[in-house]
Amino acid sequence: MGSGRDLLQSGIEQLGLHATAAQIDTLLAFVTLIEKWNKAFNLTAICDRDEILRLHILDSLAVLPFITGNKIIDVGTGAGLPGIPLAIFMPEVQFTLLDSNSKKTRFVQQAVLELKLKNVEIVHGRVENLARKGEYDAVVSRAFASLIDIMDLTEYLLQSEGVLIAMKGQIPEQELKNISRSYLVKSIVVPGVEAERCVLRINKL
Repeated sequence: MGSGRDLLQSGIEQLGLHATAAQIDTLLAFVTLIEKWNKAFNLTAICDRDEILRLHILDSLAVLPFITGNKIIDVGTGAGLPGIPLAIFMPEVQFTLLDSNSKKTRFVQQAVLELKLKNVEIVHGRVENLARKGEYDAVVSRAFASLIDIMDLTEYLLQSEGVLIAMKGQIPEQELKNISRSYLVKSIVVPGVEAERCVLRINKL
């Protein structure tokens, strides 16, 4: 089994992004940690290294062009996705990674330590209990619920000009009918992934 370096490098280029050798090394080290911890901590159902690279790492990086602001919270981060890949590419941005699963936050904490990421904070807890009103420029999430539910749960975390960036499968036409905020929705192509993917950027105001 190869390291996946060529697959990762090629996928990043296809996404229109640039990565340094150090960033590639850090992403591959992160994947190795996921593989190492996965059996004990049930981080992901995906075990094949190339599939982890495509469905988790490249999928996470596909949202990078939509991220703005200096303070971002990844709600429902799970194994640190998309937060850790984004933090590796955006070292000047401060990331909070939130999850209610203590096993997963323990893993993410260890990953942050081993990868020496200085711009990542891990919080174990539920989003509705996080006392950080208006603290973030953006909430990012690989959508864990309906858009309306995610908005209701996370909107208080955003400053007035803040945005919710939700990653979904196919464009949720029905859900969008219920949203009164201004929004942008864009289909994205993740290299090597046939399933439909889209990103929604919903303004708080």
